[in-house]
Amino acid sequence: MLSIAWKIRRGVETVMALFLLAMVALTFADVVGRRLIGKPIYGSNDITEHLMALVVFTGLPLVTAAGAHLTIDLFDKLVNTPRMAWWRVLISVLVTTVLGVIAWLFVKHGLNATRISEVSQALRVPRAPLYFVMALSCALSAMAAMAIAFTGPMVDPEDPHEEEAL
Repeated sequence: MLSIAWKIRRGVETVMALFLLAMVALTFADVVGRRLIGKPIYGSNDITEHLMALVVFTGLPLVTAAGAHLTIDLFDKLVNTPRMAWWRVLISVLVTTVLGVIAWLFVKHGLNATRISEVSQALRVPRAPLYFVMALSCALSAMAAMAIAFTGPMVDPEDPHEEEAL
């Protein structure tokens, strides 16, 4: 089961990297076109906006699975004891609930965008599929949050990088 999770993670990382690469290439081409030949890429703002949302929401399950959300560590010395394991489970349940509600809201918004045929400004790209991808990302993040409550964060044992406090 764990090897399947790692394969999914690697796949999601690859997709996110491709979205980021596309955004960088588009921005580069747009700037070069605008500055050198005076012809920007039509609709590049729309495409960049969609790609940015895809990068952020593709990364959300990765950050959640790694347990790498921003946290305040005022009480870490108290909470990181074995007798406080219930606290970590409670926090994971709360994070799961919040991400589940956000996913549900994105589904609602996607259905509404489908109903009213919401599109982007310049290229008229339908927005509903983007909202559904965002909902899926939040749902996957919710599942990851619940999983790490019982298994711990999904960290790569081959990666020697450790976060250091300032």
